[in-house]
Amino acid sequence: MAHQFFFNPFILDNLPTPASGFDVVQDLSEPRLRMYVTSRGVKTFFVRKRVRGRDRRIIIGNYPDMDIETARGAVPEILATASIAPRVHRKKITLKKFLDIYLEKRVRRNSVSRDKLERAIARHLAPLADKNISEISSGDVADTIQNINGPAIAARMQEFLQSVFKYAIDSGYVKTNPVAELPKIVQHRRVRPLHRAGFYRLVQAMEREPDQILRAAFLMLVYGFAPKSQVFSMQWRDLDFNHYTWCDRPLSDMAVVLLQDLPQDGRWVFPGRGRGHLTDPRIAWRRVASDAGIPDVTMDDVNKFLMRQLVWASDREDLRANMNTLLSDLMM
Repeated sequence: MAHQFFFNPFILDNLPTPASGFDVVQDLSEPRLRMYVTSRGVKTFFVRKRVRGRDRRIIIGNYPDMDIETARGAVPEILATASIAPRVHRKKITLKKFLDIYLEKRVRRNSVSRDKLERAIARHLAPLADKNISEISSGDVADTIQNINGPAIAARMQEFLQSVFKYAIDSGYVKTNPVAELPKIVQHRRVRPLHRAGFYRLVQAMEREPDQILRAAFLMLVYGFAPKSQVFSMQWRDLDFNHYTWCDRPLSDMAVVLLQDLPQDGRWVFPGRGRGHLTDPRIAWRRVASDAGIPDVTMDDVNKFLMRQLVWASDREDLRANMNTLLSDLMM
């Protein structure tokens, strides 16, 4: 059962985050209003409703972008709307046009992530794009998925299409979901080789890298708590050493010390060849990983290892303190 209390800004701002997964809390003023609290500190209002024999969870909006009173006021209308059977659309629509509707109504991503999804759609779902969504069969979907190289990407695109057709059913464009009949794609997931002892050896190997820019960039993968694409494209204008921030995200003490020792004579913190920034120093990374005794470790493994260990906090200063504590523990 969800933990119940009167929703107010003070309590919601200071809700503890779970170590993993999510918690659910319920409003006593409007008992139908609930909230997800994820391990990343994201708080989302939602309601539950049994629609045509199935339990549905309808997202209202994220807190604090949506305030409590607005969320409470939206509950009756959302529940009333959910009970109305979708209007059957007689007019045909292609998958390409319906995906535009789906991306607008259902996808909540930042611009970088959304662009990546749109590129994947254009690349992998092109054979289905011009077909009417009501005429796409399980065989059509299966043929398209089979032509995608790599089981991981194929599985993600199949899951994406299943979500798209679920929304198409709710919107009245189709009656059945052709993806539901397909078997799930078996993925042989890679076992990430990084653990605490290996992480310590990896940091020591990074510190032995002779090139100053590469050494700092690799260490920033650790001290910056960010993926390589964001670290390597850092710009000096985005750093504020007075408030220990990088694009409004907190910087650990080790990151501040590291960055302040670098020459600030250009646009990029980690310049690459020509006028661009560092992109993918794979040869240097293989040398560092082999020196640490874990040649299979990738740069992405570093960020994923740290994010599993980091205790998330919505308050910037609390998150910065958690970063410093984690780094101190790992370096011991």
